[in-house]
Amino acid sequence: MNIATDEKSLQLIEYLESLGFSSFPINGYKVINKYSHLEEELNSLYSGVALRNISHQGIIELKGNDVLDLIHRIGTNSVKDLPKEGVKNTILTSEKGRFISVTTLMNFENYQLLVCDRINKMKVMSWMRKYVINDDVEVNDANAKYNLLELSGQQSESFATLVCGNVVQEMQPNTFKIMHTENILFFFIKLSSERGINKFWFLADFENSKRLINYMKENKGVFNFNLVGEEAFNIYRIEQGIPVAPNEINDEYNPLEAGLNDLIDFKKGCYIGQEVIARLDSYQKVQKKLVGIKFSEQFELNNGHLKLEDNGTEIGKLTSYAYSPKFKTTVGLAYIRNSHLAHETNLSLPLSGKNIAAEVHTLPLVK
Repeated sequence: MNIATDEKSLQLIEYLESLGFSSFPINGYKVINKYSHLEEELNSLYSGVALRNISHQGIIELKGNDVLDLIHRIGTNSVKDLPKEGVKNTILTSEKGRFISVTTLMNFENYQLLVCDRINKMKVMSWMRKYVINDDVEVNDANAKYNLLELSGQQSESFATLVCGNVVQEMQPNTFKIMHTENILFFFIKLSSERGINKFWFLADFENSKRLINYMKENKGVFNFNLVGEEAFNIYRIEQGIPVAPNEINDEYNPLEAGLNDLIDFKKGCYIGQEVIARLDSYQKVQKKLVGIKFSEQFELNNGHLKLEDNGTEIGKLTSYAYSPKFKTTVGLAYIRNSHLAHETNLSLPLSGKNIAAEVHTLPLVK
């Protein structure tokens, strides 16, 4: 690991720490856990404007004439004809059809950026290099070059218009443009998102990212705007059924089990893992699915995946869990066998010598 690169990529976190916010390590990198009150941050995620520093995501720079062909050849989605300033999500899978990583590809024409979960970044870079044979493709770590901010929530499009102007409405989802506003230079990315609401990314260097954060804080006006930390986002994404690495996205599971069918182009032809995924889909061989879980009582643990049972028989694994202020109990995500997927199916979690009652719920937990 390049120490100089890591130190440079920490600049934005260190700036946020200088404002009085505390960071904590997760999977080898630092994030801000909380900026204000948890329920205020959750409220911004659901009904206001939430600004989240997601610079801890892995950012990979790709150069060469054959980049789109390579990603098209090894990923689940069709990206060969991705236009300049186009954005597309695709999944890299193993020969067994299991997750390598979920990625977002941005086409800058002369180069491309690939955003993935930070914990999978080195694996993704190695995986792509493995399949570069005679291709004109160069794969580089780009976390030292860029910071990435995410704006989401019901009011996010109106707030983004306040920052960027009417171009926000004029842009199609899954496209980006370079912006220069209030002496701040950045790439503005409009993404289709959960619950049919667009979300927005701001990609910039450290100085411009810092200016963006300050500009938004100083110009929030009547908007329900909050910086949002990882604690609130984790609760939100569990309630919304959003899988992340390494919890739900790892080499134990495949995209069909995670409900990510919309990131698979079943007509595009071969990619790594295509035969397995096509067979699972065609013959309905998917044995388990990602669902929501509500528990009868609150608990706190950090022991990774926990087994869920029905009368002593293991029928699934709990992959994420957190206390939900909305439900006033612990909720979670779990991969559950097909036989137990029905809404409100009763299960149990054996924990510390007792069984905690659990109930299966379709996703999202919060509509």
